[in-house]
Amino acid sequence: MSDVRKCPTCSGKAKYSEKNGEITYSAIEDEEAFKKIVQLKKALANFTEKIKTLEAEVETLRQGQSA
Repeated sequence: MSDVRKCPTCSGKAKYSEKNGEITYSAIEDEEAFKKIVQLKKALANFTEKIKTLEAEVETLRQGQSA
């Protein structure tokens, strides 16, 4: 993950990086944030689907033990 800090020039959120002792700030653009949000939504959907599958498997195992 990127190191996000407050830009001292514009007070906006920016990516902070330091190379060879030189500090730079790069503005976080809306397109970047949008791409990250899409990635997170896809990951959440995948995990939700896995959870549903595992819950169904647990329920099947419970029913097998009860019988």
